[in-house]
Amino acid sequence: MGNINNRLTVLRAEHGWSQKEVASHLNISRQTIISLEKNRYSPSLKLAFEIANLFQVNINDVFQYEREGRDE
Repeated sequence: MGNINNRLTVLRAEHGWSQKEVASHLNISRQTIISLEKNRYSPSLKLAFEIANLFQVNINDVFQYEREGRDE
């Protein structure tokens, strides 16, 4: 398994939006934005695309998947 990290806080700051504003645009709760920003929650694929579309960037510009090391 790996971790999904995101740049949501950075993108939000670049647009001058509050957590509440982003949540409102996406029709989700502010608590969901908080959990996403703290990497406590990984969004559904649909929500990930909606977030990328909101910021008008590629999904890979918002979310990065980091694989954990494997013993091969």
